[in-house]
Amino acid sequence: METNTKLDKHGLLSDPIPDALIRLAVPMLFGMIAILMFNLVDTFFISLLGTNALAAVSFTFPVTFGLNCITMGMSVGISTSIGRLLGSGDTQSAARLTTHGLLLAVILMMLGSSLGFFTIDPLFTLMGASPDLLPIIHEYMTVWYIAIPLLVIPMTGNSAIRATGDAKSPAKIMIMAGLINGILDPLLIFGYGPFPELGVKGAAISSGISWAVALTASLYLLHRREKLLTVPVFRKLKADWQQILQIGAPAGLSNALNPLSSALLMTLLAAQSTASVAAFGAAIRIESILVIGMMALGSSLMPFMAQNLGAKQPERAFKALFTAMRFAILFQLLIFIAMVPLSMPLASLFSQDTTVQAQLWHYLLVVPASYGLQAVCMLLISALNALHKTVNALIWNLLRLFGFMLPSAWIGSLYYGTEGLFIGIAFANIIGGLGAYLYARRLRKSTILATFTSS
Repeated sequence: METNTKLDKHGLLSDPIPDALIRLAVPMLFGMIAILMFNLVDTFFISLLGTNALAAVSFTFPVTFGLNCITMGMSVGISTSIGRLLGSGDTQSAARLTTHGLLLAVILMMLGSSLGFFTIDPLFTLMGASPDLLPIIHEYMTVWYIAIPLLVIPMTGNSAIRATGDAKSPAKIMIMAGLINGILDPLLIFGYGPFPELGVKGAAISSGISWAVALTASLYLLHRREKLLTVPVFRKLKADWQQILQIGAPAGLSNALNPLSSALLMTLLAAQSTASVAAFGAAIRIESILVIGMMALGSSLMPFMAQNLGAKQPERAFKALFTAMRFAILFQLLIFIAMVPLSMPLASLFSQDTTVQAQLWHYLLVVPASYGLQAVCMLLISALNALHKTVNALIWNLLRLFGFMLPSAWIGSLYYGTEGLFIGIAFANIIGGLGAYLYARRLRKSTILATFTSS
C-alpha cells in the first residue's frame, strides 16, 4: 500500500514494524525514566523524614493516580481518535478534536480536584490511615489538589503529539519536567540554602512547578509546530465531547481500577502493620521502573495501531501487537534475573526499618517473576483502546484486578500474611497474561475478517 509521505512523515504506515515501534518507544522510555527516577528520588527523600512520612505518602498514591485517570482516559480518547483521523488524512478534524479534548480534560480535572480538596480527611480515614498519618497526608494533598490541573494539558497534549508519530518531543518535555522536580525536591523538602523547610508539602510544590513548565512547552508545540490547536467550534463541541467520552470514559475507568485495587491492597496491609504499608508503597514505586519499558511499548503501540487501522491495515496493526508481546515476555524475564541479586540492596536503600526492608525484599524477589505476562495484558488493553473497544479493555482490567489479583492476594494474606499477599499478586499476573494472549489471537481473526468484509 502506497502512503502519502506528508501524512506518514513518521513512517507508522510504511516502515518496518520493529523500526517504527522503536522510534516511538525509545524516546517514550527515556521520558518515563526521567519522571519515574525523580519520583524514586522523591520517595527516597521522604523516607528520610521517617516511616510515618513514607507511609502517609504511600496512602496518597491510589488517590493521586485515581484522579489522574481522568486525564489518562481523555488522553486515550484524544490519541486514538486523532490517530485514526491522521491515518485517513483528515488533519482539520484532528486539530478541532484536539482542542475540544483539551478543554474537556481541564474542566473534568478541576471538578475532580475540587471534590477531593474538601474530602481529604474522611477519604483517607476510610482507606485505613491512622490518626497520626492524617496531618501529613493533609499537608501533602492540599497542595497537590491545587496544582494537579496544571498537569492536564501536558498529559493530554503529549498524547496528541504522539498520535502524529512524534515521541521525541513529548519525551523531552517529560525529561525537562523530571529534572525540575528532582532539583527542587530536596531544596523544598529539607530547606537547603534560601529555601524554606516544607517537608512533604515541599514535594507537592516541586511537582506543581514542574507541571507548569511542562504545560507551557506542550502548548507551544501543539500550536506552533503540529497545528493541532484551533479556535473551538461550539456547534461541534458536544459531538466531539461525546466521541472522546465514548472512548475515554471506559479507558479512564479502566485506569482507575488500578489505584482502586491498590487502595484495597493498602487496606489489607494496614490491618497488618504500618511497616507493611510502607514496604508496599516503596515497592510499587520501584515496580514502576521495572515495568517502564512495557509502559513505553504499550503507549507506543496504541498510536501505531490507531493510524494503521485508520489506513485500513489491520494485519500490520496486529503483527505489531504480537511482536510487542513476544518482546515483552523475553525482556521482563531478563529484568527478573537481574533483580535477584539487586533486591536486598534496593530494599536497604529505601528504608532504614528492618521490618520494612524484609517485606520489600520479598516483594522484589517474587512479583517481578510475573511482569512478562502482566505486560501481555497491558499490551492487549492498549490494542483494544486503539480498536475503540474500550469497554472490552475495561472488562479485561476488571477481570485481572478484581477477578484474579484481589482474591488471590486476600487468600494469600490469610495464610501467609504480607508475604502471601505478594505471592497472590504474582499469581494473578500470570493467569491474566495467559488469558490475554489467547484472547488477542481470537481478536485478530475477527478484526481482519470484519475489515475484509466491509471492504
